[in-house]
Amino acid sequence: MSKRNAQEAKTAARERLRQERERQAKRDKAKRQVIVAVSVVAVLAAAGGIGYAVVQNNKPGYWEAAKDDKLVKPANTSGTNGTTVVIGKSTAPKTLEMYEDPRCPICAQFEQTVGATVKKDVDDGKFKIQYVGASFIDNNSQGEGSKNALSAMGAALNVSPEAFLEYKTALYSKQWHPDETDDKFKDDSYLIKVADTVSALKGNAAFQKAVKDGTYDKWALDMSDVFNKSGVQGTPTLKMDGKTITGSDGQNAPMTVAEFTTAIDKATQG
Repeated sequence: MSKRNAQEAKTAARERLRQERERQAKRDKAKRQVIVAVSVVAVLAAAGGIGYAVVQNNKPGYWEAAKDDKLVKPANTSGTNGTTVVIGKSTAPKTLEMYEDPRCPICAQFEQTVGATVKKDVDDGKFKIQYVGASFIDNNSQGEGSKNALSAMGAALNVSPEAFLEYKTALYSKQWHPDETDDKFKDDSYLIKVADTVSALKGNAAFQKAVKDGTYDKWALDMSDVFNKSGVQGTPTLKMDGKTITGSDGQNAPMTVAEFTTAIDKATQG
């Protein structure tokens, strides 16, 4: 190989090496840019995720937000925010205050055992009922069925006091009342299914719309507040003339017809 050819070969080799270094440098630069970009995206995503989580955690839940809804009072109510619900003959000399939570299993037991006697006494004018609904089981069991059922009961009350009582009886019945830990009452379709067993509510489009729209959700929350401020510690609780009515144990609500009748006779004659 001539000296000239050898020099050209070296020059070509250096040029190829230079070009290869440039290409490698570009590849390294591109790689660094990708790594930086991914890191930035990850940081932003993390920040965004944290921000989203914070927003979500601070965003009020449905029922929390419902506190600010416009209040719609059911018909057949009175008092502050329509939370006074009195059912029975106006001429009845006494008023039985009844505190119940829709999801309460003991309330269901009371209604199934003594409910018919309570209704007969109301129909006979022995006393009126002032109903106070609670929803504390929702807090204890992490649910919303008590509040939702109260709202649906408000929709029934808007139809008539009789529909309200029949619906309440149906909700507490063996057939329809769920286990305390089963939040079935959160489902509007289930509440409507139960309502279809009540003649005044069966296929009642206005009632069904009120349940689905949550028309009385705010009212249900206000009713729950009445219970929370009452000082009553559990359900069912019965009171007359400010005194708690109990069974033979002197502590709990009377859970048999005989005990209820004895306690009520004493209270109404006192």
